Amino acid sequence: MPDLPPSRPASAARTRPDSDLHLVGVSKTFGSFTAVDDLNLTVPQGSFFALLGASGCGKTTTLRMVAGLEEPTAGRVLLGEDDVTRLRPYKRPVNTVFQSYALFPHLNIFDNVAFGLRRRGERDLKGQVERMLKLVELDGFGSRRPAQLSGGQQQRVALARALINQPQVLLLDEPLGALDLKLRRQMQVELKRIQTEVGITFVHVTHDQEEAMTMADTVAVMNAGHIEQLGAPTVMYEFPETAFVANFLGQSNLLPVEVDGPDGEDIAVRGAAGRFALPRTRCRVTSGPAFLGVRPEKLHLAATPDAVPAGHQSLGGIVTDSSYMGVSTQYLVRIPTGDELTVFAPNSGVAAPLAVASEVVMYWRPTHAFLLARTAGP
Repeated sequence: MPDLPPSRPASAARTRPDSDLHLVGVSKTFGSFTAVDDLNLTVPQGSFFALLGASGCGKTTTLRMVAGLEEPTAGRVLLGEDDVTRLRPYKRPVNTVFQSYALFPHLNIFDNVAFGLRRRGERDLKGQVERMLKLVELDGFGSRRPAQLSGGQQQRVALARALINQPQVLLLDEPLGALDLKLRRQMQVELKRIQTEVGITFVHVTHDQEEAMTMADTVAVMNAGHIEQLGAPTVMYEFPETAFVANFLGQSNLLPVEVDGPDGEDIAVRGAAGRFALPRTRCRVTSGPAFLGVRPEKLHLAATPDAVPAGHQSLGGIVTDSSYMGVSTQYLVRIPTGDELTVFAPNSGVAAPLAVASEVVMYWRPTHAFLLARTAGP
């Protein structure tokens, strides 16, 4: 059940001209364990921002420090120019939507949504609540109890209850985790629509890469208490900075290589699998040990080397596994080094499925590959 804070003036939750969220050198330790390590981050006002990472990476701890539910061991949390690091949760213009919904079961939907307004002593409840229920597409549901709603509808109520307080920042802590796949995908679209309409900063914590990439303007991938990479989802997926990001955002085939150096506009590399070249613009490193990466959907299959289109690079191998996935078939192909590469072949109906033990040639465009530093295993 949510905290029951003292009332605050309605104006406290109004968005100010500069309401960017800033984390400055924020760290959090629990005994000898460092959950968040010297985190510096700015979330622009009005953006949909996702903190993405596996369990234990520090993303939820970061969210709780913004909400005031955890106090940083070091560093500051600012909203615009206001330092809120030591403020109690109810004094911050921030609201949180949890995975558990945390609705009041004894109150109807209208009263659940109006709860914060009543605590502030506001009088125009009916108009505000009805507008908010319409925003989350639950107009007409005000007289029902939470137990009469589906999981997705209850999550919309929780969202309406948070938004009606007009926070500067709305924190979403794994809000769709309790929903089934179909509902989760529907709510992804709805959350993005709602955020666009209200224009409030959303900070969304999730371990689900699809969730983050579907909704967020900017994604920060966290690992072991720090941010591995931050940027637009398309940029991070197409050109990851580290092997961790390459494999956390989708799947990547990573081949160990050594960088030979510049070759005109390209960077030449060599490894046990062969010699290749990539455009400089696709290389994070230009010397030393590296990983040559290609996403599974960027690999194509041919029966013979003669069928490889001009301008492509290729590797021969043998199909070791085939998995039908509906929109595509996933193949595992073992190359002469013993490594297995993953290939996603679209089920377009043009070609017959390949049998296990088939000899194939994988090929890709050099502009679809990327080169990463090989400082640790993927």
